[in-house]
Amino acid sequence: MSEETNTPGSNRTPRNASSRSSKAARKPWTPPQVLETPEAPDGMQYRWVRTHIRGEADKTNVHMRFREGYEPVHPSEVQGYDLPVIDDGNHAGTVGVGGLMLTKIPKETVEERNAYFAQQTDQQMKAVDNDLMRDEHPAMPISKERKTQVSFGRGNKS
Repeated sequence: MSEETNTPGSNRTPRNASSRSSKAARKPWTPPQVLETPEAPDGMQYRWVRTHIRGEADKTNVHMRFREGYEPVHPSEVQGYDLPVIDDGNHAGTVGVGGLMLTKIPKETVEERNAYFAQQTDQQMKAVDNDLMRDEHPAMPISKERKTQVSFGRGNKS
């Protein structure tokens, strides 16, 4: 076979002029989200922090989050997204919507925080177990077995 060319008087375009790869695939429709969160850069994690509640500024919450290590995200840090920006107040010029502000925190800090609260939870469980075992009576022993079982299906049919 010979290669097709565009000759005068012909309304055909050569195959090499059009490429299937140049057409972008259509994305399926999804409901819009008010809090669209972009991908965080490597080593960071994004989180929405409450700045207002019922029309009142929630300075305590913002201050606590900043002390934990959260920092506000500026629109220049998030390329390729059209995110809303806070226009006025203490956090003007940062990404925010509806009383929430987008913040970032290093993943190491998140892991340290999670480990701290896991340790707190473990200590509380041990304290509850010790208190419970102290009140145990020999006639009615208390079992510390913590085991859950989830089953699906019909079960036993006789």
